[in-house]
Amino acid sequence: MDGLLLYYDRAIAVCDKPVGVLSEPGSARNLPDLAATALAERGEAGELRTVHRLDKAVGGLCVLARTGEAAGKLIAQIADRSAQKEYFAVLRGRPEADAAELEDLLFHDSRVNKTYVVRRPRKGVRTAKLSYRVLDSTERDGQALTLVRVRLHTGRTHQIRAQFSARGLPLLGDVRYGSRDPRCEVSLRACYLRFLHPETGKPMEFFLPPPREYPWDLFEAAVYEP
Repeated sequence: MDGLLLYYDRAIAVCDKPVGVLSEPGSARNLPDLAATALAERGEAGELRTVHRLDKAVGGLCVLARTGEAAGKLIAQIADRSAQKEYFAVLRGRPEADAAELEDLLFHDSRVNKTYVVRRPRKGVRTAKLSYRVLDSTERDGQALTLVRVRLHTGRTHQIRAQFSARGLPLLGDVRYGSRDPRCEVSLRACYLRFLHPETGKPMEFFLPPPREYPWDLFEAAVYEP
């Protein structure tokens, strides 16, 4: 469990969620169980509660609650958007603007587990908003690749993946949204979290660069600065 737990106290545990691990408890390998095991190895028993999700294929920063009260307060911060979440992503292609805000109407079809950008409001359609800035770009096998840092202003299912794909900029390796790469899965990492501690009210801030492996190592380490 080395490297899984980045910070913990009696109310919260901040983790580096591995790719391929579920965010919520269940029969499959999941973060709350892994974190509980890591805490038990340190003599810290107790159940952990999920307060926000990362897709199974996405790794990086995730905060868990260690008490029901902490869970309620963290969920409220995420719901009212006072908590901040940012991601690194590698796009296949190059955006027209080096920085922009994207706003769309999204519909998630649970039958196929895919999110679509749609033109008109209807049942199940929700507004989605994010902002991004370009950090670096490169070319591989004749294809432009762009590293962006993304801030979520809403938290919709597959939001980042769907919004960029709708603009012809799917995330590298994201087969579901049109970008196959046998060397990687979805090129998306949760890199920044900011929230108020649910007990003390103190601002808590965490930054985590991606591992130096494909595709993140296509870009200089210096661009992954806080």
